[in-house]
Amino acid sequence: MTDRGDGRENARTPYILVVEDDEALLMMLRYNLEKLGYEVGAAEDGPEALARVAARRPDLMVLDWMLPGLSGLDVCRRLRDQEATRTLPIIMLTARAGEADNIRGLDTGADDYVTKPCSIEALQARIRALLRRAPPADNLLRFADVTLDTVAHRAERNGRTLTLGPTEYRILEFFLRHPRQVFSREDLLQRVWERGVHVELRTVDVHIRRLRLILNGPGEADIIRTVRAAGYALDDPRA
Repeated sequence: MTDRGDGRENARTPYILVVEDDEALLMMLRYNLEKLGYEVGAAEDGPEALARVAARRPDLMVLDWMLPGLSGLDVCRRLRDQEATRTLPIIMLTARAGEADNIRGLDTGADDYVTKPCSIEALQARIRALLRRAPPADNLLRFADVTLDTVAHRAERNGRTLTLGPTEYRILEFFLRHPRQVFSREDLLQRVWERGVHVELRTVDVHIRRLRLILNGPGEADIIRTVRAAGYALDDPRA
């Protein structure tokens, strides 16, 4: 069994997406947040922010109000309109200091509102408070554009609901908990199927084939990699 990945997709470190069109401020925020121990992604406009969230849902977003392409308010509205991001913690970061602007930002769906300039200590306190209130990350497994809610037993890819059989569900959940790792057919039999149940190795291939048909819609990349003489892995060929 070979591990090709760095484990980021399943890491416990909170992943924060910072959306800011001021390059110097973006770099400063990213540097300081990474120094505090967070994993940080960056986007410089509204459409890029939505694309990054679709590819990988962050644990929290720091979102500038004034953005090119799509304003922070519009980004916030769109995220709140989607079930997968309805509860995503969002801190609105802006130079607008008026009370009316504050109310407008919160009414749009932001969880908190911070005016520029803001110390990294104050921002860190807001981030900590929101992450403490966020739902447990263990309930939601993600890799690339696939999401699995282990409480609701609901799987999606690119917002498309996946109808999984019991075995395909267990295989997908196992892969999502171990992304980029290659597992042999014997590994999968031991770790996915119930003990004491006799299953032939070729049965694994049948269920992998079914899972592929469910996962891969038109124009979507095949994220189940077959490794000759080794087994299978959940992998993203675009990464």
